[in-house]
Amino acid sequence: MADFFGGLMFLDIGLLNREGSEINLFNKMYRKVNSVFGIKFGKWNPLPKIKYISVFKTLQNQTVNYISATATVTNDIILLNLFYDRNKKTTAYSTSDKADAFDVAQHLAMALEIDIFDATERKTKWL
Repeated sequence: MADFFGGLMFLDIGLLNREGSEINLFNKMYRKVNSVFGIKFGKWNPLPKIKYISVFKTLQNQTVNYISATATVTNDIILLNLFYDRNKKTTAYSTSDKADAFDVAQHLAMALEIDIFDATERKTKWL
């Protein structure tokens, strides 16, 4: 019984700790954030001059460890990467829903006045 409750406690702490990024399109600022118990930490920085946004489909591996058992789950994920300063990039958004990815990409592209590069299929294209 103690193992069961210990496992739940470990799972809850893992679910409450998040990493990500935020973009303030109005002020042209961004920050990498860590969120613990819903409180966000991260320093705002000026958004660099973004050249384009890439919508990219890839695989995400997630490994879960519990006492002596380990399981790895692989899922399709779509990343929105913002490219700047030649080929530097930062991931702005991730989702498993292709329609959602393109909705967010369209919004960012309009706000930042940039093009979208679709890399979700074998044949890539500019939108």
